[in-house]
This record gives sequence, structure tokens and C-alpha cells, in this order.
Amino acid sequence: MAEESWQGTNLPRVGGFNRAVVLDAIRRGGGVSRVELAQRTGLTAQTMSNIVRALIADGLVSESGHAPSTGGKRRVLLQVVPEACSAVGLHLDPERITGVLLDLAGGVRHTASRRVPAGAEPAAVISALARTCKQLVSRVDPDEVLGAGLAVPGPLDAAQRTVLSPPNLTGWPAVPLADAVSERIGLPVVMDNDATAAAIGERWAGGEQRAGSFAYAYLGSGVGLGVVLADRVHRGVSGNAGEIGHVPAGGTRLCHCGRRGCLEAYCSMRAIVADSGGGDGGPIAESYARLCRRAAAGEADAVKVLRQAATRLGRSLAAVVGMLDVDRVVLGGPALRHVGDLVRDRVATVLDAQVWAPEVRPVRVQTALIGEHAGAVGAASLVLDRSYSPRLTTLLGAEAPA
Repeated sequence: MAEESWQGTNLPRVGGFNRAVVLDAIRRGGGVSRVELAQRTGLTAQTMSNIVRALIADGLVSESGHAPSTGGKRRVLLQVVPEACSAVGLHLDPERITGVLLDLAGGVRHTASRRVPAGAEPAAVISALARTCKQLVSRVDPDEVLGAGLAVPGPLDAAQRTVLSPPNLTGWPAVPLADAVSERIGLPVVMDNDATAAAIGERWAGGEQRAGSFAYAYLGSGVGLGVVLADRVHRGVSGNAGEIGHVPAGGTRLCHCGRRGCLEAYCSMRAIVADSGGGDGGPIAESYARLCRRAAAGEADAVKVLRQAATRLGRSLAAVVGMLDVDRVVLGGPALRHVGDLVRDRVATVLDAQVWAPEVRPVRVQTALIGEHAGAVGAASLVLDRSYSPRLTTLLGAEAPA
């Protein structure tokens, strides 16, 4: 059954929420008329007309042509104005910082990248994040930049905006990263774990293709899971939902977190490189990329080790599908470069064999729409989602009406 999108309300004092509902529907529709908007949102024609007029006046929406004639007056189509605003996204990976500047429609306007400073000490990393952000902001009018998003390895203390001893970053017992970066760049900063951020980015940029519910497996240096249910991200009680990388996946191999049998002990870049015979002593990401290029070229030993990892991943995702009752699994992240089809096909085969009651809920496995920079795109989408997506706090009046 199709999921329902947000519906507006014609009660007074909810202008901000209704504006967000309408803007979200226009953004996701990619060219939609006022009549269609009224049908999708449940708002009256008069309320819809007023909101659309205000969105056009604010430069967020424009009229973009006409729908094909159906015998009567041709309907005017509406779309968001991509350049109306921008958001910076910064993804902190144990080896590399990736930044993007994202427009309102979810398009990437500029990118930047740099290695994580040697030793990855918090102060040096904060400086590198700030430099990457400033490099991106310098490419546009600073007044159009809403803020910056950080996508980081978990676990996080969401209330304190703190990163707590991530397994892939040593010497980070409790780092108030969001506030530290915000102070350095002079912009508001929102932070989330990289898998959740990537799932939000996929939903934001994917429009109707990513409406509803899905599980997003983020494959980078580690393995994470972002969960979107009925168009809303699920973060859990502590903001750390989706730590699938440290869920037992069978076996006794020691994980870098100190436990045994975690999925990441078999499916992280480091683990896969080790299973292939080890790298050359250089950065793991580079050794992994070479392995993936060999697999893409059809080398049997490289294909075998990646298929083994994808099989374990598929088994874990089958459990996720059964628990959440979602009908889509999206695979994304830099670990899929060159081998996205190989991993997707193997995961799909495993899910077909292991998902319970497939006749009731056939599961689609898809590769991500937002590409290998999923973490950074997701980080920027955190800002856009916070600013423009309909949410309960807006409906209840906790946010100022737009």
C-alpha cells in the first residue's frame, strides 16, 4: 500500500506548517499544478493560492510552464527555485573530509575534499572541517547559505551535540563537534550520524522515487543504517538508531569496537581488504578502491571476496526488513564505487531467499540516487530538511511561522 504524504490543515495559526507542506509537495512533485497541490495536501483552493503566492514572492517557487491540455485551460506548473538558498554538507570519514554545497532542489553546486589531518586529533579535524566549509561558502553569496550539516561516525550524544568515542577515531572521548565547528564558521550547524544523514539526503533529493519508507544501508569505512518510515527519519531514543555495523552477524572475528562477530568485522573496507590478502600498507580506502576496480574488471578473486561480504550484509538486512516491514532497501556510500551492481545483485538474491512472507511484501533493492558523496549530501540535506520540511514542531507552533 502506498504511504500517505503530509496533509495540511485549514485551521488558523499553522501558516508555517502549511507552507512547509506545500513547498515539500512542490519539491517532490518536480512540476505540479495548484489543483494537484490542493488534492495532495488537503488544503482549500483559497489557502493554496495564498501560500503559493507567498512562496513565489519569497523567491522559493516559480511558475515553470504549463501542463499538457486536457480540453480546458492549461494548468500552470510550479517548481522550486534551486538557487533560492544553499546548505553546506560536511562528511567526516576516518580518512577524508568531503564537503558539498547543495541547492534547494537537492542539486550539488560545488564540492571540496581533503585528507583528515595526520593523527586525527579533534582540534586539527575541527580546523579542517572549518576550512572546507569556508572554501565552499566562498563560491556563492554567503547570505544565501542557511547553515552547515555534519555527518559523522557514531555514537552521538544528540542533546549535547557531541561525538562519543567513535570506534574509527581514536582520542575522541567526548568532542562537542557541532558547537566547535559552528563557532569557527559563523553558521548554525546541525549534526547526525552519517547513515541517518545519507538517508535524509536520499529522501530529499529523490522526490517521489524515495517517498514512503525504506532502509538505507550506508557503506563507507564502516557500515551504518538509516531508516525512513512514512517519509520521516527514525532516530531512536538516543539519536543512534541504525548501528547495524555493530550488530552480531555470526562468527567470532574481533571488531575494532572490541566486540566479536560484528557485521563491520566482515563488511567494512578494512575487513574486505584483509580478506583479499591485505593492502600495500597505504590508506585503506585506496587499497579498497583498487580491489573494487579489479572486481569490476571481472577478476575472480576480487569478485569472490566482495560477494562474501555482500552475502553477510544481505543476511543482516533481511532481519531489518522483517523487523521494520519495509519494502525497499537502498544501498549507498563510497564503498559501492565500481561495484554497486555487484553488491546490489548479491544482496537482492539473499533477501529473496531469506525475507519472510515475500508474497505479502516483495522487497526491492536499489542503489542510491545521491552517489558516492552520500554522507556530505546527506549532511547538507539535514539543514534543508530542518528549514523547509513539514514537522510536528511546526504544526504545534514550536517554530516561528514562515
